[in-house]
Amino acid sequence: MHMRASEVAYLRLREEIIQWHLRPGMPLGEIETAQRMGVSRTPIREALSRLAAEGLVANGPGRTMVVAPLSQETIRHIYAYREALETQAARLAARRRDREVFEQLRDAFLAGPTPGGVVDDETPYFLADRLDLAIDDATGNPYLVNALRDLRGHLARVRRHAKLDPSRLVAATAEHLLIVEAILAQDEMLAMRATGVHLFNSMNNILATATNISAANEAGAVAGSGEVDAAAPGAEDEAAERP
Repeated sequence: MHMRASEVAYLRLREEIIQWHLRPGMPLGEIETAQRMGVSRTPIREALSRLAAEGLVANGPGRTMVVAPLSQETIRHIYAYREALETQAARLAARRRDREVFEQLRDAFLAGPTPGGVVDDETPYFLADRLDLAIDDATGNPYLVNALRDLRGHLARVRRHAKLDPSRLVAATAEHLLIVEAILAQDEMLAMRATGVHLFNSMNNILATATNISAANEAGAVAGSGEVDAAAPGAEDEAAERP
């Protein structure tokens, strides 16, 4: 199936923003971005409009759009919204879950990172993504699922700026396991509380490790319009974490 040019531009820009190839504060001039992507200005305008609706792009000086800045306050707002959505999603999942799906997830988390063991950087992220999808499916609520999917772009961008902490990956695996166990037991309140505790710990970890947000915003603001930064966080000591 052939995608429209605006859809291709949207997906590409969104990924570049999430992966920090386009840094917070970086200007996104229509002409420069269109030239870089080899399309006309109209698809770029449509893509930027969609990204602005998601909160990943904001109005900058004049009529230029910029990559939305990040701050600790922004992160707190994102997590407050995340708590409202994900605790309700966990509650609905506990009510409607497919036992077999969550039994498989329980087994996978039980085989995950353990204290003192070797931490595989990729497995915890993969398992957490599986849990997200399983909960999404179990809610039976397309409006809630769409809101969660929009939010995950912000979460991925925030995590990309947090330093990898193996001990946090181990703790997060245990927290996810408790959520799975609560859903399997169809204990709606425990599923909500376990999710809330996990999100509280995740936010605190993000706030503690993403210490140079202001510098990142300033670096993006002085960068050239629409230029992709190949040296995004993650090349050295910063990496995406599924906290």
